[in-house]
Amino acid sequence: MESYKLTVHEAVDLIKKKKVSSYELTQAVLNRVKQVEKDVNAFITLTDESAMEEARNVDMLINQGENISDLAGIPFGLEDSICTEGVRTTCASKMLENFVPPYEATVSRKLREQNGILMGKLNMDEFSLGITTETSYFNKTRNPWDVNQSVGSFTGGAAASVAADEVFYALATDTGGSLRRNAALCGVAGLKPSYGMVSRYGVILSTSSLAQVGVIAKDVRDCATILQIISGHDTKDPMTVRKDADNGMADLESGIKGLRIGVPKEYFDGCLDDYVADALKNALKVFEDLGASIEEISLPSVGYAPAVYSTILSAEASSNLGRYDGIRFGYKAEGCQEVDDIYKKSRSQGFGDEVKLRVMLGNHILSAGNYDRYYLKALKVRTIIKQEFEKAFDECDIIVSPACSTTGAKLGQDADESLKVFLTDIYTAPASIIGLPALSIPCGFDDNGFPVGMQLMGRASDESTLLKAGLCFEQNTDYHIKRPVINWR
Repeated sequence: MESYKLTVHEAVDLIKKKKVSSYELTQAVLNRVKQVEKDVNAFITLTDESAMEEARNVDMLINQGENISDLAGIPFGLEDSICTEGVRTTCASKMLENFVPPYEATVSRKLREQNGILMGKLNMDEFSLGITTETSYFNKTRNPWDVNQSVGSFTGGAAASVAADEVFYALATDTGGSLRRNAALCGVAGLKPSYGMVSRYGVILSTSSLAQVGVIAKDVRDCATILQIISGHDTKDPMTVRKDADNGMADLESGIKGLRIGVPKEYFDGCLDDYVADALKNALKVFEDLGASIEEISLPSVGYAPAVYSTILSAEASSNLGRYDGIRFGYKAEGCQEVDDIYKKSRSQGFGDEVKLRVMLGNHILSAGNYDRYYLKALKVRTIIKQEFEKAFDECDIIVSPACSTTGAKLGQDADESLKVFLTDIYTAPASIIGLPALSIPCGFDDNGFPVGMQLMGRASDESTLLKAGLCFEQNTDYHIKRPVINWR
């Protein structure tokens, strides 16, 4: 097996045993990037020279007899909203095309302190506003399973890079389910931690109350390892909790006998493609055979989740993006004399159409006449959904649902296809709007060989139960080990 196809834990084991060097591993990954990147378009910025230098340093530490971490010498990628000191961070926007941060995001710092090898910054929808990673100013990311297919949501570069074996894992933001949907459509594992479990310091966010930094990796074990490194309280982010994610991780392989799994009836009311529904039913049978109990539950208000999510997202985006005025930093239009003219032209030229649409929609929602009608109502429904999930968790330990209603859409989708993707938020948005942890893992394939994803949701700060269930499923199936054969253009 080519070394770039290994999981993190497989690669680290070989490095520690000196069967492969970090330099060799990183070189193999770079060769893979050169081979597939022209078709996948996962990267915005590639840090190949610094990556090779970092790999040499890891090998030096090993040769000196130093103990290394479980992520040392392993190439990874970062969504281009995560600031990296001295490395361009663009949020896939013309507005930040030349922005080089003078500081490092906490999550990036933690990985680099573990001697992880940063391969570069990954593509996304501009400022995380979009549904297919097609609103990026730089390029459109393509699904490695079929390069004519979309990766499904705005963190596409992260999922595509892992699925195409261009990196071993990646960090990306999850706002309404993008990380989990991308993972599902690319056939890899995607973990959105509980709100506050992972620091967001140094991450450029379009929405503050929804977004969380998560992990995309080749299997659940890798997700668990990475989460333990990046989680924990951060004095620079007051929203982080004082509980580390390693609590309960020691018994991840203890099995799931007695685990209570809830299945919302609302998620199976005719909106799923048949092959997705069949894959989910087969997955539930696997859980049942392993000792879990399956119970139907009801979440009566979950159908309002996409509207709640979209309303809050637009409102917060319009506020958060107001800092980009063409004066302090970012793109500045030329030939402007008046301050108002600078604002207008810089934003008109620096933002793409989707961002401008969201900002205008958010301003409308937050206007004096509409605040109560839209934004306040969305917050009230958010509370109702939270209460319904809390009640459901009195009856079950985790909730299982599809991660996506289909296996994707062609690039350049029309309005009907876009609406279908938007409605998929019914599965993923609830975990985001109420701050629950959620894990997406492969659970089958459609008739064309495209992966189907299953989502597991758990109680707040109970990542360990999700990871235990996901790992147990992987140990008894083989969906997660299958990789795409890239359909070259």
